[in-house]
Amino acid sequence: MASFTELVENSNHHPQEKINIETVNNIEITSSSSSAAAPAAPASSSSRYENQKRRDWNTFGQYLRNHRPPLTLSRCSGAHVLEFLRYLDQFGKTKVHTPMCPFYGHPNPPAPCPCPLKQAWGSLDALVGRLRAAYEENGGKPETNPFGARAVRLYLREVKVYYHLSYDYSAALPSGRAKPWGLI
Repeated sequence: MASFTELVENSNHHPQEKINIETVNNIEITSSSSSAAAPAAPASSSSRYENQKRRDWNTFGQYLRNHRPPLTLSRCSGAHVLEFLRYLDQFGKTKVHTPMCPFYGHPNPPAPCPCPLKQAWGSLDALVGRLRAAYEENGGKPETNPFGARAVRLYLREVKVYYHLSYDYSAALPSGRAKPWGLI
């Protein structure tokens, strides 16, 4: 299996583009930029949350710049946020069984399977929360915030339910206990 660095080095980037590696939810993601990214102000006294929010915001901005055609933040919609979240799935580390997998619904599969690795639901939810806050801190109006769009909220709910069904966590719980995430 190729390492992340090998995948980055072998990816199809234009020679004049600069490859930037950022961290989102403790995973590295790579994007390319033909223009230099704006340097972030050092935040030595900022909290870990503020630092992560700044990195996430910079990464999303870079994603918009690298989008074909490039997007401005004012033209960004919930659909673009969903595209970004799906893009991040390629860097995920959470095995999510598909309905065709023989281990679908089993909390502890006995053998490996070819099901995809995706971002954990909690990571996506936290990322959207940080980006939603960063959008408003950077001058965006709450009513136009693409991270608070109904489509994004529905997507996160669907991901949560799908992951829950993928592992059927209720089978692993003793009877009488509440099901995780308030799902029935």
